Amino acid sequence: MSNSSGGFFAILLDLLASIFGGKKPSTSAPGPQVPPDSADEPAQSTIVKVLLLVYDPVVDESGQKLSQAMNWKRVEDLVIGFCADINEASAGMARYEIVQRLDLDEFPAKTDGFAYTADAYMDVLRGNTPPHQPDGVDYGAVLARFDILQRVAKGEIDEVWVFAFPHAGFYESVMGGAGAFWCNAPPLRNTASCSRRFIVMGFSYERGVGEMLESFGHRAESHMAKVFEGLSGEANLWDKFIRYDQANPGQAEVGNVHFAPNSERDYDWGNPRWVLSFCDDWFNFPDFQGVVKQVNAGEWGGGDIRAHHKWWLNHFPRVAGRKNGVHHNWWQYVMDPNKVK
Repeated sequence: MSNSSGGFFAILLDLLASIFGGKKPSTSAPGPQVPPDSADEPAQSTIVKVLLLVYDPVVDESGQKLSQAMNWKRVEDLVIGFCADINEASAGMARYEIVQRLDLDEFPAKTDGFAYTADAYMDVLRGNTPPHQPDGVDYGAVLARFDILQRVAKGEIDEVWVFAFPHAGFYESVMGGAGAFWCNAPPLRNTASCSRRFIVMGFSYERGVGEMLESFGHRAESHMAKVFEGLSGEANLWDKFIRYDQANPGQAEVGNVHFAPNSERDYDWGNPRWVLSFCDDWFNFPDFQGVVKQVNAGEWGGGDIRAHHKWWLNHFPRVAGRKNGVHHNWWQYVMDPNKVK
């Protein structure tokens, strides 16, 4: 029976081939469709709705919170500064909107169920006891408690920011949702039921806006590497963007989060060494003109972490058009992981 059916199918294919000019119809699934190139498709701005969680527990009988007791930063100031920097660096193409803030008088549980008490945590800060291991926070408990998967799926929020303290156990950034990929950390487990991808940013009120931009920068690196992973050679503009002199002598472009165009090691943003860089040619994107100049740390703030990261982000393309399926406005990919295919 199977041989007879197979013979009939072969005859049918031959007949169809004769009708369609000698080509047998393909039985394989069609590949992903790449949209045609466009020189004038408008660059779209992105507004991201944020749920803000602040873990700032009371640590003494007077009711003083941890951030106050340690004279660390005010979350309000950090949020305002960071949002302003992103808006400025993107020339208004990217904007955050805090839709809800929850202040939490507690220490979040670790993956093994352990949670610090105020006294135990202060002993860690004083160096009397080592930090608890494993350090990682129980993301599943956080997601469940605040209905994050459901709220993201409904479009009530787009991402989550967590402000906490040293040894809280949060990644700088991590992605969840259906199709989640590496975002400076492995994708969140058991979140594929959420139809939309989302980011959880882990910030510390012990640190400053510069460190917030560092975390955001690594997120941007992860997203853009994913955007261009299917392209090679000169078509991979992300590989071009992140070139620095030590790795590509005489061909430095803008560099990456850790390496400025002239850096010789990680975090070397204050290096006075002069190198040639095509960094300013990115302001001509996508019509590069070959603009090159000598640069050193004076170009990006003389070693200041916040100044360098703003300078770096300001070079991200944000113009109209699309080529090889990639929009010329990179900010939409950085801000919205659902735009990354």
